[in-house]
Amino acid sequence: MTDNNSHIINLISAYISKDITKKEFKELNGWLNKDANNRKLFSDYLLMYKKARRLKFIKKFDEDATWNSIVSKLNSPLEQELYSKNTIREKSLFLAIPIFYKYAAIAILFLGVTYMYTNGFFVKDNIVTIPEDRITLQLENGKIEILNEDGSKQIVDEQGHVISSQNGQQLVYENDSNKKELVYNTLTIPYGKRYVLKMSDGTIAHLNSGTSLRYPVNFIKGMDREVFVNGEVNFDVAKDPDNPFIVKADNLNVKVYGTVFNVSAYSEDKAAEVVLVEGSVAMYTNKTKGQEKTMLVPGIKGSLDKENLTISTEKVDTQIYTSWMNGELFFRNMSFENIAKKLERHYNKKIVITDEALKKEIFNAHFKEEPLENVLGYFKESFLLEFRIEGDNIYIN
Repeated sequence: MTDNNSHIINLISAYISKDITKKEFKELNGWLNKDANNRKLFSDYLLMYKKARRLKFIKKFDEDATWNSIVSKLNSPLEQELYSKNTIREKSLFLAIPIFYKYAAIAILFLGVTYMYTNGFFVKDNIVTIPEDRITLQLENGKIEILNEDGSKQIVDEQGHVISSQNGQQLVYENDSNKKELVYNTLTIPYGKRYVLKMSDGTIAHLNSGTSLRYPVNFIKGMDREVFVNGEVNFDVAKDPDNPFIVKADNLNVKVYGTVFNVSAYSEDKAAEVVLVEGSVAMYTNKTKGQEKTMLVPGIKGSLDKENLTISTEKVDTQIYTSWMNGELFFRNMSFENIAKKLERHYNKKIVITDEALKKEIFNAHFKEEPLENVLGYFKESFLLEFRIEGDNIYIN
């Protein structure tokens, strides 16, 4: 196990045992936002811990052998540093809970899933497979809600309180100003679909296909309104000068004071783009120091090169970058390889380009809500491209 993995496990342990500091909580949030696999791992640990508590798992272990194993783990240098410091920690975000559960949380993380599976704690009948083409909402406790596009439902937290309401292709959150603790939800949109989210502060977010957005159920007064994006989102941010709105996407940060802008930050793309429609935003990276921020004005696109972390700007037609909300596709001076990526997300199809030279060819095109066959037909007639459709796969040469 690497030092970094051990450190992450320590953070998760502190979270589960409700003994995490503000600094640690912020670091854990950054790790969760970095990769979808990290969020899945975190959710797996939470579910494992909750199930173990319900089953009073300690009683099922050989007490002496298990306790010796736990003590051995706790006495290793990394873990001992976290739990045996005599220095005063920052004020905890949570109330303390009985010491038994702290050890239980740590035991689960270090003993891993092996014992749980071999002793029948998880059975195949309880595993629910969610189709990849469904819109999902992951709650703080790891529970997954499926949002049917024509459905209507209320979303409740563990205490049974209504936190949001779904009406078709829109999810609206309640504003509870009395909340003092940040609790996050994650909305994930598959390829071929779009969705609208209204956050508790009134901010409207349009999510494009293939997008995941992690955001607080309620924003806390006196704290920045931070959300985390993987994909493409158009934001219409509610004004609140005292609590800036910050969009985080890997190394990109966008600080907002109440404005309309588009963020495209798919993990597989080489650049992350911000297009400002109205208002003003500041772009900066995680390594930006002091006042080294790039300010955008309406009609300007800022692009972050993910490899060298440099930001460039240029004047653009904002309609090209926001028309996707109406189901349109705009391609301007775009390589066919990038066009294929956008078509995959828009139509939920796998596109294979068999001609390497074609990938680099530059095209311009604009489509309103057209079936994929019509889009491919245009390229065939106008640029003499050939394609064939085999199920969900499309081959182009």
